[in-house]
Amino acid sequence: MSRQHLGPLVAEPRISVSIPCRNEQGFIGACLRSIIAADRSGMHVRVFVCDGMSDDGTRQEIAPLLALNSFISLIENPQRTTPIAMNLGLRAVPCDVGIILGAHAEVAPDFFKTNIAALRSAAEAGCAGGVIESIYTDPTSRAIGAAMAHPFGVGGAHFRTGRKSGFVDTVAFGAYRSEVFERVGWFDEMLTRNQDDEFNFRVTEAGFRILLDPAIRSRYVVRASFNKLWRQYYQYGYWKVYVNRKHRSVTTGRQLVPAAWIAFLALGGALALFFPWARWFFFGGIAAYVLAALVAGLSATRAVDLPRVLRAFVTLHAAYGLGYWAGIFRFVLRGASPARSSETLSR
Repeated sequence: MSRQHLGPLVAEPRISVSIPCRNEQGFIGACLRSIIAADRSGMHVRVFVCDGMSDDGTRQEIAPLLALNSFISLIENPQRTTPIAMNLGLRAVPCDVGIILGAHAEVAPDFFKTNIAALRSAAEAGCAGGVIESIYTDPTSRAIGAAMAHPFGVGGAHFRTGRKSGFVDTVAFGAYRSEVFERVGWFDEMLTRNQDDEFNFRVTEAGFRILLDPAIRSRYVVRASFNKLWRQYYQYGYWKVYVNRKHRSVTTGRQLVPAAWIAFLALGGALALFFPWARWFFFGGIAAYVLAALVAGLSATRAVDLPRVLRAFVTLHAAYGLGYWAGIFRFVLRGASPARSSETLSR
């Protein structure tokens, strides 16, 4: 694989921001207001809210903002899926840089400036992104956010932990040079989940690099439900196997850890029923996990939040691991397509 080296960006780049959206009342307005308030001087920014036929008041919330800001447009997304929405916004008009943004996100005042500066800082950077700061709505969301911002919870997802800058394998809310889309195509519209990870895998395989710059700042409203967190990460694990089958490759090593932990619990528990030596191995492994979770939980948040943070750790690992094994059974062993029920998204 040869490294791609891109020419310099034009002096006043055209930037397209694609925002997948469905039933985001109470969030999409704050997202758009943060974009309106951001410094957009020296560039031409267009924003496309790609709405999946919202019926909760989302459209009424954004209507006044659209009327007062001509650079923001609404695009219909009758298929109601995230990757189709991403592509609709990116393809709407020609651009030099395409940015994917979540409807629950709010960008910093210098968001566009820092993205462009990062892309200009490295000729091999086909994509740039930053670190996400969590917005909490209650103690549950605070605990979930703390777990998702710690390496024990999410491994090497540096855009969440903020513990690394430089070239990485993926970022959230990436800003992509147009040359990337010309070479690798668009987001895979078959993927209900993991479409950004899969796209970033293709980006790096094509020889581009992904730059994580902590100066690029955005905030994101953390979900406030353990049940929704479970469904989200179960889907992440499930769809990751589909991505692996598509590329005939394990795209990142960290994705195997939760599945390995589930396998240890199942196999170790079964062996422990019959063999005394296996009980020491099994309960020792559980004790090591609990100890690691306690240490991570205490470093991630106040001690008063520790029970919720531990629950979040267990939810992240168990949901992803079980989803991964469900994906192996369906996609690898059975050779089947995704179940229709797995296409339902949850926040």
